[in-house]
Amino acid sequence: MSKAAKQKIVAYAMVLPAFLIVMLTVAYPIVNSIILSFQDEKTGKFTFANYTYFFTTPNQLKNILYTLFVVIVTVVLAIVIAYLLALYLRFNHSRIAKCIGNLYLLPRFVPAMCAVYAMITIIRDSGLINRIGAAFGQDWKLGLMYHASGLIVMNLWFNIPFATMMIAAGLGAIPDSIIEAARDVGAGRMKVFRAMILPLSVKDVIIAATFVYMSNVGSFTTPYLMGGNAPKMLGIALFDQFNKYLDYNRSAALSVIMFLLCAVSAVVYIRTNLKDKEWEG
Repeated sequence: MSKAAKQKIVAYAMVLPAFLIVMLTVAYPIVNSIILSFQDEKTGKFTFANYTYFFTTPNQLKNILYTLFVVIVTVVLAIVIAYLLALYLRFNHSRIAKCIGNLYLLPRFVPAMCAVYAMITIIRDSGLINRIGAAFGQDWKLGLMYHASGLIVMNLWFNIPFATMMIAAGLGAIPDSIIEAARDVGAGRMKVFRAMILPLSVKDVIIAATFVYMSNVGSFTTPYLMGGNAPKMLGIALFDQFNKYLDYNRSAALSVIMFLLCAVSAVVYIRTNLKDKEWEG
């Protein structure tokens, strides 16, 4: 056996354990769920009924539309706020900016359960804000609990620091010399932003948006503690199908639907990374 062949065998042998783990923990469950989603619960025969159920039953269709609404609003608000914050941290060198730069990632290290319960004690109708209002003779009820607005607020708390971190990293890669050169030839702040900063940071904004989107499509903790009974986020709807109704075929179908929703942003992420040279150009 040649030396090159031995090297290939050794390389494949080293990769094989990781490959088997991925196949057993990722690929097999996905394939099994897809097969199960097309089977009838009683007869085991091929059917589209499990998918039809989610797109024709009013309550289930509302769950899908409700999830997309919450996720899209969260993505838009999180990216806009994160981009503005990242710009402030990148181009402002004051003490306040440095302080914010040291603290804005703190929410990422707070357990989700603790963060949600802390938010509930503040925004619920008998929470901290209502008690502060009562001290001044006011009855402040925000109405955020069991409502889409409350889920969006909580999602922003989780996602703004993460999106800011990604966008700030991209902005940090923009050389100061480029901006200074543009200002030397008379370009104003808005011109520099539109012509230089924005084009060079669009890629990082898109990548941050895809991660925020994917993390919220299947979210469970926040909708479970703060969401209403109807409509529901898809993560809760999947929990009900699997745990309450014990309908594993419909659970598999809903899992595939959620996977396809996430695949949309995954395609955007992959295409964005494949166009590195175009972005650089």
